[in-house]
Amino acid sequence: MKTRILNTLEKLKKNEGMTLIEIMIVVAIIAILLGLVTPNLMNRLKQANVVAAKQGINVIKLALQDYALLNNNNYPEDLESLVNEGLLKAKDLRDPWGNPYQYVSPGEHDWEYDIYSYGADGKKGGEGLDADIVSWE
Repeated sequence: MKTRILNTLEKLKKNEGMTLIEIMIVVAIIAILLGLVTPNLMNRLKQANVVAAKQGINVIKLALQDYALLNNNNYPEDLESLVNEGLLKAKDLRDPWGNPYQYVSPGEHDWEYDIYSYGADGKKGGEGLDADIVSWE
């Protein structure tokens, strides 16, 4: 048993590490794997932001309903009133991209109000992941 351990130690002492070519191959493999994984991961992050924006709109809708109950079925002129009433925090008024949610009361699509985010591009309209996220759909 003792000789086996000594033989193993001798072999480890003779091993002087990896060559430059071996290191370059490992780095190349890692780069290829990152190249395959990163685009898919970024797309998932964009999709998660769209879902978060929809959830943010739902949170604002609930706060608007609470506001209406407290104020004789009247809706506020702006979303800041929800913060002033303590129904939301100021951070809840921004979408996942850092832009303020848009609010119109009375709404053009729903009678009481419309809430929407301009999406990832921060501009009205857009397609795909840049499309507007709205409360009326």
